[in-house]
Amino acid sequence: MHEYTELKRQLARGWNTWNVRSVLSHVLLPEGFAVSLAVKEYAGGAVLREALIGRQGEGEERIQPGSRSYDGRYTDVTVQWQGIEFTVCSASVDDDLVILVTPVRQQLRPATLIIEAGLLWGSEGCISRHGNTLIGTVSEAEVRVYTTAPVMVEPYANTTSPYLAVTLASAVGISTGKPRTLAEITRIIATNKAEWLAYTECFGELAETYRAMQTCLAWDTVYDPLHDRVISPVSRLWSLGPGYVLFCWDTYFAACMAALDNKALAYANAIEITREMTESGFVPNFAHGSGFKSRDRSQPPVGAMTFVWLYRRFGDRWLLEEVYEDLLKWNRWWDVHRQGCDGLLAWGSTPYIPRFGNCWETNYVDTAEGGALESGLDNSPMYDNIPYDTERHVMCLADVGLNSLYVMDCRALAEIASALGKEVDVAELQARAALYTARMQALWDEESGIFRNRRSDTGEFSMRLAPTLFYPLLGQIATVQQAERMVCEHLYNPDEFWGEWVLPAIAREDSAYPEQEYWRGRIWAPLNFLVYLGLRLYNFPQACHDLAEKSRVLLLKEWRECGHVHENYNGDTGAGCDKYTSDRFYHWGGLLGLIAFVQSGYYDGQQIIPEVNR
Repeated sequence: MHEYTELKRQLARGWNTWNVRSVLSHVLLPEGFAVSLAVKEYAGGAVLREALIGRQGEGEERIQPGSRSYDGRYTDVTVQWQGIEFTVCSASVDDDLVILVTPVRQQLRPATLIIEAGLLWGSEGCISRHGNTLIGTVSEAEVRVYTTAPVMVEPYANTTSPYLAVTLASAVGISTGKPRTLAEITRIIATNKAEWLAYTECFGELAETYRAMQTCLAWDTVYDPLHDRVISPVSRLWSLGPGYVLFCWDTYFAACMAALDNKALAYANAIEITREMTESGFVPNFAHGSGFKSRDRSQPPVGAMTFVWLYRRFGDRWLLEEVYEDLLKWNRWWDVHRQGCDGLLAWGSTPYIPRFGNCWETNYVDTAEGGALESGLDNSPMYDNIPYDTERHVMCLADVGLNSLYVMDCRALAEIASALGKEVDVAELQARAALYTARMQALWDEESGIFRNRRSDTGEFSMRLAPTLFYPLLGQIATVQQAERMVCEHLYNPDEFWGEWVLPAIAREDSAYPEQEYWRGRIWAPLNFLVYLGLRLYNFPQACHDLAEKSRVLLLKEWRECGHVHENYNGDTGAGCDKYTSDRFYHWGGLLGLIAFVQSGYYDGQQIIPEVNR
């Protein structure tokens, strides 16, 4: 549609850290002209050419991310590497970029800063160096790059692109467009920083929460030249090799977070992950720039919910028209391809002919492990030793979480269909929601007061408890009496889910919980988020408040200590940085903060966003 084409054009423009390979690479879009920074140590002559947040290997750089406004008007990071420490602040003014690099700590002899100009992604143009100036000719325009420091001779910069080398003994200024003094550059950066921080302070008590959530999402937002789009992969580290990796429910959640104050980015993420739909009619578990997609499996169906969020918030009918047919295909696909022998849905993995023969395509296909990956809960103890139905290509487990999310998807998609005047589809979707709602009552365990997963081969309940068993609230499947029992007897039960840090991905009393290995005991933001949304539908004000506050405190703990937003957190200590697997800058960790914004009324109009699209 014309509306989305224009939105994409507006989003992919101006100076920003668009280059997925380095947070020290500032790129002008749509031209693709880059000013990239590298640092060369004196002692061994090694060069740090690409800097990324979250690397953990010995001798690798450590990045402390600071602010990054969505529009690139202000950014700052701190880099530590090989005994060198420096800050990099940038600001855009009109069509120009200014950068301030300031040493904090370094080796006995100052490091060398390398300022490189280049054209990324095969962009047309030419780059040259004339004296102490780098010149790029792109799109019939000329971009000049200047520095405030004396340029030195450095033949071992480890690059074939034109560059300037300067000593990083004191602050160094860089500017495009025209030469600027160090004082001018410092003043521009200070002004933009003050404006950005003033904007964040408009969120009052949630200002710090906003900065944690927004900073992670913003730094993880990059440009994908293959499809000419701005997207938010879960982290740059995930995308380093293939150029981008988009996971299904992760990217829909990125859209929900961006929707707080960046409509364009929210729309882009939600639309682009939907456009990754496979030929079979489902949004895949993952898709990445090398051409691989998980053509055997999908992931939790939260797409229609996301678009309902966006439509209620911004009211653009064209957005629904853009994605409706794909969402309907996906909804129908679950009903046809993921039914177990008992009429309830189960996670699965459908065999197909690989296109590339790569492990990304072939591993775990048509196995119980593939079904577990479709759940998004990868190694959850819920799926330990569950048999697999090779005829239906599903696990032999009627899953409470999947069936509840599917009913929610039917209801949300029916709302979209109604807004588009598709009454026949409304009836179809409502009928399917009613059918699975009725079937779900077979998963209610009256004795223990909670819905349980049930083996479809034996008819026995699984005794393992996870937050997904609260999803019947999200699907509006539970009766009021059932909901009250679930919350009182299980959510607030300290032997299961409650405590200082919540909600663990498996009950604390489970034998797998002490492992704290990935989904085996750790706390995951999307589970908190979905459980919270279910509580809101059943009017549990105290539980909503408690979960929102505990989630916010968990997010800020590691943010204040390390500047990290983690993929997951320790269920006992709340730590993200420990010996267990956890990406240190994974945007869906910000959902822990999003809950607080929903709780405070920012998504239902009770609170007004100070200024949109900053």
